[in-house]
Amino acid sequence: MTTYEEIKSDLKVAMKSGETQKRDTLRSIDSMIKNEEISQGKREEGLSDDEVIKIVKRAIKQRKDSSTQFKSGGREDLAEKEDAEIVFIEKYLPEQMGDDDIKAIVKRVVEKTGATEKSDMGKIMGMAMCEIGDKADGSIVRKAVEEFLL
Repeated sequence: MTTYEEIKSDLKVAMKSGETQKRDTLRSIDSMIKNEEISQGKREEGLSDDEVIKIVKRAIKQRKDSSTQFKSGGREDLAEKEDAEIVFIEKYLPEQMGDDDIKAIVKRVVEKTGATEKSDMGKIMGMAMCEIGDKADGSIVRKAVEEFLL
């Protein structure tokens, strides 16, 4: 089952069971996917699984940003709603790497390149993200790179 099929299936279940927040969150993701299909001219054949995962990541990033803004504005109720939506959506990402695995990859890339300065960060990030792919958030990888370069 592709990621998009899984989203549609879970949306149907949420609709039948009356889980309004989950239903609304999944409808939002479904809408983002359909909009991307239309903009790419792929409405008939659909998006690849990798493209759907990129959309899911974008949706998570949007919700994290919103949550942060709500918290800084003193709106904990809205921040909690965004955080709950993130939990629903993260299920559709590939299994994420642990911090130790990320640090091991970053360490290997740093040793391979001989990088020692913060100016080498872009090169290390690029190589590490090629190896890590969708299995970790870029901000987590960036923090690991900063630890090795400082």
